[in-house]
Amino acid sequence: MSSAFAYAPAPESRAVVDIAPSYGLFIDGEFTEAAGGKAFKTVSPANEEVLSEVAQAGSEDVDRAVKAARKAFEKWSALPGAERAKYLFRIARIIQERSRELAVLESLDNGKPIRESRDSDLPLVAAHFFYYAGWADKLGHAGYGADPKPLGVAGQVIPWNFPLLMLAWKIAPALACGNTVVLKPAETTPLSALFFADICRQAGLPKGVVNILTGDGSTGAELVAHPDINKVAFTGSTEVGKAIARTVAGTDKKLTLELGGKAANIVFDDAPIDQAVEGIVNGIFFNQGHVCCAGSRLLVQESVQDELLDALKRRMGTLRVGDPLDKNTDIGAINSAEQLARIKALADAGEAEGAERWAPACELPDAGYWFAPTLFTGVTQAHRIAQEEIFGPVLSVLTFRTPEEAVAKANNTPYGLSAGVWSEKGSRILWMASKLRAGIVWSNTFNKFDPASPFGGYKESGFGREGGRHGLEAYLNV
Repeated sequence: MSSAFAYAPAPESRAVVDIAPSYGLFIDGEFTEAAGGKAFKTVSPANEEVLSEVAQAGSEDVDRAVKAARKAFEKWSALPGAERAKYLFRIARIIQERSRELAVLESLDNGKPIRESRDSDLPLVAAHFFYYAGWADKLGHAGYGADPKPLGVAGQVIPWNFPLLMLAWKIAPALACGNTVVLKPAETTPLSALFFADICRQAGLPKGVVNILTGDGSTGAELVAHPDINKVAFTGSTEVGKAIARTVAGTDKKLTLELGGKAANIVFDDAPIDQAVEGIVNGIFFNQGHVCCAGSRLLVQESVQDELLDALKRRMGTLRVGDPLDKNTDIGAINSAEQLARIKALADAGEAEGAERWAPACELPDAGYWFAPTLFTGVTQAHRIAQEEIFGPVLSVLTFRTPEEAVAKANNTPYGLSAGVWSEKGSRILWMASKLRAGIVWSNTFNKFDPASPFGGYKESGFGREGGRHGLEAYLNV
């Protein structure tokens, strides 16, 4: 008789979420049809089931939303900070009260495991609103002058990997500083932003302070180019970020970009191996690798390579891939057919260029978009899989001999968003952190976030910081 427990599914009930058959745009406190009457479907990546039909905003709708935000700005920015804080606190509490519903919705629309949306995303979403609510009446003490002023209307475009969390990163500091917002969620994950619109109404937020426009890339482009936007904030691909930078060049719009990454997770020979393996798994397989700061390059010291890879492969063999709503699932569905095709193409390129591919035996569901957790050994710095952002559950393994070599290889990338260092020696970790060109360096951990800590990158990972006191600067006239 086997001592292993048989697997029993533990599905989270869908009954907690009531998804309407169709949604309009949220402009000036009301849901409204798109002027052009166009709509698109949003599907669950786990089984390709259509969840709802969502309005496609055009230039007329963008104009209406910006006008509503401009009108609301006068009163909102004139409110004392303590009054604005009350709305943010209220939003934070409603998010906590509705967190189970929002977590299930996020997993349905995005494909990420319910364990992650429930235990990581939603607590952080509420924490960001609580944190910036605390800043709203203390802006004069933030280090940006005695009486810093808001910018006006912020146009914000967010990605599909953390839909609700990216919304919180953008909206919370904007409102705390006295700005109003027009936000465009990603085309494949619009639902949690639309539910957030309902939360704004529930919190009694004045009309026009937050507007939500659903649509594709063309909607985002219209919003960024609108002449009455004072501030543009974008999280997403470096390619789109460059296009946005070109659009706002020559205008007086303030811009922050949080773009791609190709983070190095660096393991020294004195690192605690089991702890490092958990950090590597968390670094690249969390949220199916759909993380801009994912530890997608593992740099391991030569002397411990074999031991570490054996332990890592054993651990990867225990990862459960499948239904995002099953509480036992470790790796959910890839967000879209388009993203799956990109992951497959880059993984195939890795093999074609001579790297050795390995994945645990893994039964993938028949419907939906899936990719098994994969690692590549024998990777050189010239390989595409070592240079390009895959944005999927694919790890490239490189080796090094000295700390100097580790730094040189880690920095040999167009990106500079994050890095991880695993070592028993504090002095070595601090030395590495001072040499790595990354906006955030984790020591003996990975993917740890805190609203009080700034996040952002160098080089092609963008500029500006989100989170912490630093995150206020992007929304103040300083």
